[in-house]
Amino acid sequence: MKSMNLEKKWLFPLVLSAIVCFFVVVTSFNMGLITSLHTINSIFLSHVKLNQTNPYFAESIINQAPPPPARPPVPRFAYLVSGSKNDLEKLWRTLQALYHPRNYYVVHLDLESSVQERLELASRVEKEPIFAQVGNVHMITKANMVTYRGPTMVANTLHACAILLKKYQDWDWFINLSASDYPLVTQDDLLYTFSDLKREFNFIEYSSRLGWKEGQRAMPLLIDPGLYKTTKSDIFWVSPKRALPTAFKLFAGSAWMILSRAFVEYCILGWDNLPRTLLMYYTNFVSSPEGYFQTVACNAPEFATTVINHDLHFISWDRPPKQHPHNLNINDTSRMIASGAAFARKFRRDDPVLDKIDKELLRRKNGSFTPGGWCTSRPSCLKVGNPAKLKPGPGAKRLRRLIGKLVLSTNTTRQQQCK
Repeated sequence: MKSMNLEKKWLFPLVLSAIVCFFVVVTSFNMGLITSLHTINSIFLSHVKLNQTNPYFAESIINQAPPPPARPPVPRFAYLVSGSKNDLEKLWRTLQALYHPRNYYVVHLDLESSVQERLELASRVEKEPIFAQVGNVHMITKANMVTYRGPTMVANTLHACAILLKKYQDWDWFINLSASDYPLVTQDDLLYTFSDLKREFNFIEYSSRLGWKEGQRAMPLLIDPGLYKTTKSDIFWVSPKRALPTAFKLFAGSAWMILSRAFVEYCILGWDNLPRTLLMYYTNFVSSPEGYFQTVACNAPEFATTVINHDLHFISWDRPPKQHPHNLNINDTSRMIASGAAFARKFRRDDPVLDKIDKELLRRKNGSFTPGGWCTSRPSCLKVGNPAKLKPGPGAKRLRRLIGKLVLSTNTTRQQQCK
């Protein structure tokens, strides 16, 4: 009896403990189930999200497709426009035809020009409202002596490059022109076309086959009086002749070119001694402007592969070429246009062909700037709008076609560059 009472005494706590344990187990199971469902739902939702980005779903391609690549920024050109005696009006007309507020310009009349011409050019640059507003035209007031068969033209070009590097930090290509040059495309055409090009390209006409130039230009030693006199006189020869160099290979070509900023910096700031060595060598070279930049570029491994063998000029030469090309006239118009070139030379002052180029190619009225997307008042372009707004015309198509062929030819014959 006592034993039964003892069992009854412990029965109630035992049953109560069992009920509590059952409740805890059931609750834990339910919570685990809820947690598991939540985990499963998370996995499922993640799987759905992954499926939403699956490249095999057309909707995901539409939603996740990257935006089209941004068009490269519009480049800037840095120009040297130079002239000599009686070239004031020619230079001014060329400058107006070339002007664009996005570019930079250095203008120079050499010491052979009169003081009155240089003062008049300085006055025009200072008083032109657009130039004053934008501040992108600089005149070299301390004129240099330039004899075109000697090294002084190279020195003048390097001088202009140094000014452009110091004054303006954001240009992409340097272009040297004379007062006898004239554009065949608008600056909007040029800027638009060059927007798609690699900024390291250099447009330099070159050849390593010097032929008769070896004996008549490379081997003779000359003195250029323009290096030490204030009046212009022709170069003269001294003896004996020199042998052809063995430390570098000579190249020759056009004195007119389009140079990348990187290459200009190399010529001015050269991190090795090649540009300076060649500058001293070409001091005694006949027509050094037609060889210095070609030889520097083609003997520098980092720039030899950037050279496009064309100066983007239309020039009519004799065969073999003489010191100066033919003066172009209205009968050359169709050939100039068909060439696709950006510039042409040489032109006489106010030749009728210039009026034809203004009217048909540049849409420019005499005495005004060439119209472009930057103009907010037409047709005279008296106010500056957005300089990056371009309105390319037919000239861009011609120029793009030419440059496309040149780049394609360079890419397919890369092993032959500067050979």
